[in-house]
Amino acid sequence: MKLTRTALALTAGALAPALLLATPSLASAAPAKASVTAPASATLGSDTENAFAIAKILADPASGKAVIREANAALSGTPADRVAFLTTGFAKAQDEDNLFAIAKILAGNPGTGVKRAAGKALDGTPADRVAFFATGLARAQDEDNAFAIAKILATKPGPGVKRAAGKALDGTPADRAAFLKTGLRLAQAEDDRVDVARVLARPGISDALRAEASRLLDGSTPEELRYFITVGQYQL
Repeated sequence: MKLTRTALALTAGALAPALLLATPSLASAAPAKASVTAPASATLGSDTENAFAIAKILADPASGKAVIREANAALSGTPADRVAFLTTGFAKAQDEDNLFAIAKILAGNPGTGVKRAAGKALDGTPADRVAFFATGLARAQDEDNAFAIAKILATKPGPGVKRAAGKALDGTPADRAAFLKTGLRLAQAEDDRVDVARVLARPGISDALRAEASRLLDGSTPEELRYFITVGQYQL
């Protein structure tokens, strides 16, 4: 693996957010979006036209730090500097931004599929890095999401989670991302609500336990239900 990859990953480590959900631990539900893409082919004209083309690049919110730095340097420089930026400098700066964006993804401790695809892109060519953001990241993230859902099913969850997870696995990448983002929480709440009703139906429970179970059935959040099933019922 190239030294550049290690250096970039270390630099980006402090900036990248964790790509995991809380309880249970899952792959990121939605793929990270690239802030940079493939540079457009430059069409050279007069110096005024070239300066305008560079100004448009600067105005693009997708432009990364390296592109902005080099574009500003070209605008402040000579006509030859502007030609050089549009012919070669833009592509080089864009690849620098792509490298850093991939390093940030790796520093966020992604799933196995994303880690493998990102590492391959980081060690590859500029075109490989563009392709990673265009299609590779989404495919790798879906691979990780499918694996995360399979792991949930392997724990033998309740019928609500099992039904929603199975539907997500048989669905689209968007279905799998939606399940991990919101569907799992709601399906788990459905199962937990059934379990709360079972607690309430047990004979001989304490008044405090009965009161809390009744309150939760009358209206509660998924988090309250989960806490009661995993912790609260054993404290009353």
